[in-house]
Amino acid sequence: MTSAPRERPRTALVTGASSGIGEALAHAFAREGCQLVLVARSAAKLQALSRALATEHGVKAWVAPCDLARPEAAGELATAMRRARRPIDILVNNAGVLAHGAFVGLPAERHREMIELNVLALTQLLAQFLPPMVKRGHGRVLNVASIASFQPVPSLATYAATKAYVLSLTESLAEELRGSGVTVTALCPGITATHMLTDVQRRSRELSRLPAFLVGSAAEVAAEGVAACLAGEVIRVPGALNQAAVLAGRGTPRWLLRVLSGTVARRIK
Repeated sequence: MTSAPRERPRTALVTGASSGIGEALAHAFAREGCQLVLVARSAAKLQALSRALATEHGVKAWVAPCDLARPEAAGELATAMRRARRPIDILVNNAGVLAHGAFVGLPAERHREMIELNVLALTQLLAQFLPPMVKRGHGRVLNVASIASFQPVPSLATYAATKAYVLSLTESLAEELRGSGVTVTALCPGITATHMLTDVQRRSRELSRLPAFLVGSAAEVAAEGVAACLAGEVIRVPGALNQAAVLAGRGTPRWLLRVLSGTVARRIK
């Protein structure tokens, strides 16, 4: 009697995997039995994470050091996966950058960096990896947006705008791809304990005093993101406080939301 061939493990490609939410997402997908392709600029950090995933979860994890801000990076990454005969079942767009401060006080280069990584690189990765998923008739995408996607955030104006783009694109693609076997999910965390937050807090005395209950755990955020992604949800906002803030924002007139956001921003300068 011939046994049926075993189905290959799903492969998840995670960008920004070297630390923070990206590293936590890699562990969370590994716990689901997924193989990983780890993408970030630091080869050394990715190698260390690859070894940890193999040891802790018994999964294969390949490293793909890459600067996604380069215009050609997404195409090169997709080509490398095709040459390795490594189809990507789950694309996790987590790589991103944040700059805190008044818009006019930030150099033009910082605004460009946020747009290139948070918007352009993410869109290019989708353009490379979505078509093969649709052709195969199955796939998952997890785009890491932010609670800032839902409202104006003075002092984080460009960052919030890039994340609003991510949320809008996710919702549009989720509808476009309905019935295709491919789903697209936006994970919208609030303030999360990551190296990115630590860097911002070093530059802002008020932000360094954030109450602990307002700062989420990267592991908890990742667990919610993976669950939502695998279930094919369109939007997941982790944490009861963040969910309440989103609901309150949606029920508040835009002019009032702008005034409230501006008042809070001026207090934490």
